[in-house]
Amino acid sequence: MKKLRIGISACFAHPDRARTFFKKKTLLYIEQSMAHWVLRSGALAYLIPSVPLNASLADQNQILGEIISDLDGVILHGGADVAPETYGETAIKPEWAGDAVRDRYEIAIVNKCLELKKPLLGICRGSQVLNVALGGTMYQDINTQVPGSLVHRDGEIYDQLFHDLDILPGTYLETLAKKVSPLRKKFRINTVHHQGIKELGKGLIVEARSPSDGIIEAIRLQDSPCYAMGVQWHPEFQDDNDQTLFPSAILIADFFEAIREKRQAI
Repeated sequence: MKKLRIGISACFAHPDRARTFFKKKTLLYIEQSMAHWVLRSGALAYLIPSVPLNASLADQNQILGEIISDLDGVILHGGADVAPETYGETAIKPEWAGDAVRDRYEIAIVNKCLELKKPLLGICRGSQVLNVALGGTMYQDINTQVPGSLVHRDGEIYDQLFHDLDILPGTYLETLAKKVSPLRKKFRINTVHHQGIKELGKGLIVEARSPSDGIIEAIRLQDSPCYAMGVQWHPEFQDDNDQTLFPSAILIADFFEAIREKRQAI
């Protein structure tokens, strides 16, 4: 069977005179671990470019549709904060202003995936974008806005910061977990975010939370012909030999299975 073609949304490096190269240019890139996670899992990985802004809206929509149509599924990459203006708020602090340009790019991808029924998996920021694209809102900074919350991001140890994961009973994620560990009730995950989902977008349900402070850690689009799921942690950063962690392989395998089922239905 032909290998699956997985599109990965790009991170944006906007023009920056402090750089020694491409100072006045916008760079689109994929963090290596994400591309390698897809490749290791047996699929092909492609960066989804932004659409030329000087094109008409109709042409932009057509180009994006052609790109997404040529893919089997899409992963929304982690990265910069979602801009508060994207969900109707003003940034509490300048450093939480986020990347509204990237928001528009990725929300257009979400909408096109839902329109074309292309399976979608959101990772960290990607989960947040899925929520906002469907009308949800965010905590701009968890520790500021959620009293007694855990520290969910430490820049010094980065992906080596962990906490427990509480998978809600009866959820799809619980079904996945039981496939690999029928008797286990608790897993750990890495945590590399300071923003979090506040109000859920339309059609989304909570699949898992942080047990200490209730922060949403996994969401899924329910009762939809399009597979769409988001996790707040970074499975692509995990050590697959660490048996205490939620298995990253089961997440991507389920995503791929949804793609194959869609292929067979066509």
